[in-house]
Amino acid sequence: MTLSTPFHDLDEYVALPRLSGLVLSPDGSRLVTTVSTLNQDRTTAHTALWEIFPTRSKPARRLTRSAQGETGAAFTPDGDLLFTSKRPDADAKESEKPLDTPALWVLPAGGGEARVVATRPGGVAGVKTARSSAAVVFSTRMLPSALDAKDDERLRTLRKDTKVSAILHDGYPVRYWDHDLGPDAPHLVGWHFTHADEPARAVEVASRSVEHLDVTDLTPTPGAALEEADYDLSPGGGFVVSTWRVPGAKAEARTHLVRIDLDTQDAADLARHDDADLAAPVISPDGRQVAYLAETLSTPEQAPQVQLFVLPLDEAGLPGGTPRRVAADWDRWVTGLQWLPDGSGLVVTADQGGRGPVFVVDLAGDAVHQLTDDDYTYSDLQVAPDAGVVYALRTSYLAPPHPVRIALADRDVPAGTVTVLRAPVPPPTLPGYLEEVFATGTDGTPVRGWLALPDEATAESPAPLLLWIHGGPLGSWNAWSWRWNPWLMVAQGYAVLLPDPALSTGYGQEFIQRGWGAWGAAPFTDLMAVTDTVEARPDIDATRTAAMGGSFGGYMANWVAGHTDRFRAIVTHASLWALDQFGPTTDAAFYWGREMTPEMALENSPHRFVEQIGTPMLVVHGDKDYRVPIGEGLRLWYELLSRSRLAADDQGRSPHRFLYFPDENHWVLSPQHAKVWYSTVLAFLSEHVLGEEPKRAESLG
Repeated sequence: MTLSTPFHDLDEYVALPRLSGLVLSPDGSRLVTTVSTLNQDRTTAHTALWEIFPTRSKPARRLTRSAQGETGAAFTPDGDLLFTSKRPDADAKESEKPLDTPALWVLPAGGGEARVVATRPGGVAGVKTARSSAAVVFSTRMLPSALDAKDDERLRTLRKDTKVSAILHDGYPVRYWDHDLGPDAPHLVGWHFTHADEPARAVEVASRSVEHLDVTDLTPTPGAALEEADYDLSPGGGFVVSTWRVPGAKAEARTHLVRIDLDTQDAADLARHDDADLAAPVISPDGRQVAYLAETLSTPEQAPQVQLFVLPLDEAGLPGGTPRRVAADWDRWVTGLQWLPDGSGLVVTADQGGRGPVFVVDLAGDAVHQLTDDDYTYSDLQVAPDAGVVYALRTSYLAPPHPVRIALADRDVPAGTVTVLRAPVPPPTLPGYLEEVFATGTDGTPVRGWLALPDEATAESPAPLLLWIHGGPLGSWNAWSWRWNPWLMVAQGYAVLLPDPALSTGYGQEFIQRGWGAWGAAPFTDLMAVTDTVEARPDIDATRTAAMGGSFGGYMANWVAGHTDRFRAIVTHASLWALDQFGPTTDAAFYWGREMTPEMALENSPHRFVEQIGTPMLVVHGDKDYRVPIGEGLRLWYELLSRSRLAADDQGRSPHRFLYFPDENHWVLSPQHAKVWYSTVLAFLSEHVLGEEPKRAESLG
C-alpha cells in the first residue's frame, strides 16, 4: 500500500507552512524566522514571526498574529524586535486612515503589545539596525516631485482619486521581473540618536519612549539608483554602505558602492570597479572593513565571475586603502557572507557539486576552509557574538528550509557539527527517495544530478522518467523549491531527473564557460548524456519519458523539442523562444546585450527549428512576466499551431496546449493558480506519457 503524503493531494501541498529568513539578536540568545501559511479560504498566504530557541531548550513559539501578516524582522541592541506590517494600528486616531502600506512596528523585549514607530506613504521595507547604537535604516518609495512625506501622500492621493496610472520615464529600465518601475523611486530613510554620551537614553528613545521615530530622508534625489539595492548599517549607526546604480550610455547601467552619512546625508563613492558590478556589502563588527561581491561584466565570449572583495575603512567609514580580492584561487561563487565577530574572517556560502556548504574564509592566510560536509544547501547565516556557532537555514531536496546550529570553534563538539533546532513546523513526509547520478559529457566532462524516485520503482515495475531542467542558467538544482517541486511528480509515480548541465554553478568557472554563448551546444548534450545514463537503469522505463523546464529551463525544453523526438511530451514554462525578439523586450536588455552577439543569438534560437517539433508541447506563460515577456509565449504558441509537425489540422485541432495566466508573472504565486499549474502539467503528462484520458482542472471550466 502506497503511503499517503501531502504531495499526493494538491490542497494539502499548497497548505504546507513555509519557513524563510533568519535573524539573531545581538546577544545571541534569540532567533526569529518567518512562517507563511494560507488564509482560511486558501487563496492567499500571510506570514507571522516565530522565535526559535538556539539551545533547543523550548519548542518554537509564535510572536505575532494578524490577518495582514508580519515580515522584515530586525533586533535593536537591547533585544526589542522591529518588523513591518500593514496590520491595524490600535493607537491611531479616528481621523487617521488605516494603513495601506507596511509600517515599522516594535515588539518590546520585556513583553507587551507591539506598536507603530514609523510610517511612510510609500511603505517600509528592508529594515536594518545598528549593532551597538540606537539607529534604524529602512527603504521607502517616494514620488519624484514630493518635497516630504506629507507632500508624497498628497500626490499619491491625487493620482488615486483621479485614477491616473501613467508613468513618464526618462531612463532605463522601466520594469523589473514582475512589477513596473515608477512613478515612485526607492529612498533610504534613517534615524539615530546623536548624543554619544547618552547611550542608555538612545536605546530607550529607539524602542520605548516615542510614538514615532523622527526619520530623515538620507537620499533626497536618488532617481533609480536604489532599485533592488543591497545595503548595510554600520555598527555605530553613523553611516550606511549601499549599492548605487548609475545609468550610462546606450541604456546601460552599472552598480558600485557608496557611503551615506546619517547626520549629513552626504553620499560618497566607496568602491567602483571598471570591470564589475558590485553587490551584497557587509560591514565588519568594528566598522573598519566592508566585504562585498563583484560580478565581472560578461561579454559574448567570456562568462561572468563572482569575486569576493574586502575594503579597509578608516575611523569615519571612508576608504582606508584599496579593495583586496580574497581567495582569488578558490573556484567558487559566494552566495552569502557574514563577518566573524573579531573581523578576522568571513563565514560564507557557495554552490558546490549540487550542494551549498558553509565555508570560513581566513583573511590573514587568504585561505578557505569548508565547514559543513553534507548534502544540504545553507543560507541566512547568523554568527553568534562569541564566535562559537553559526546559525543558518538548511535545505535540500530531502527537506524544505529548517533552522540549524553549526559549531564554528572546536569546543564541546567538533567544528562543522550540525544540530537541527526545534522548528515551527515539522518537515513533510516524502513519497520517495533521492539518489545522486553521474554521467559523462561528449567532451569527457563529468555531469551530475539528483534523481528523485518513487518508493515503488523497481526493475519489475520501472517508473516513467521526467527530465526537469533548471532555470538561470547560472544556477543549480541544490535547494528545496516550493514552486518547482519534484515530489509532486514522484507522488504520481514518476522518477524526476534534476541534472546540472554546462552553465550550472558549483562546478568551477570552466564548467560555466563550456556553455557560454552556446546554449544549444554543451548544455543540450549534457542533458542528453545524463538522460541516457538514467534511462539505462532497470528501475526506469525508457519508453515513457518527458521533459520540462521553466525560464532558461523552458528555453532548453524548446531546444530539446526541436532537436529530438525521444520524449513523449514537453512542458515549457516562461520560456525563451525567439532570442532576437527576446533581447530588446526583456526587463534588463542591456544585460542580455552582453550575453550574445546577434549572430550567436540567432544560432542558438529555438524558433528556427519549429518545423522539426513533433512532440506534443504544453506552453505555460504569465502575462505579467517582464523577465521573459508574454510575446515569447504567444509567438511560440502560434508557430506551434501553424508550423510544427503537429500543427493544427483543418478543424483547428492539435495535441499542443497553452496554459495562460493573465495575472501571474515569471512565477505562479497564487496558491490556487499553483494547483492549476500542477494539475494541468500532470494531466498533460498522464495523457501523453501514461496514455490516460485527457482531463483538466475543474476550476478551468
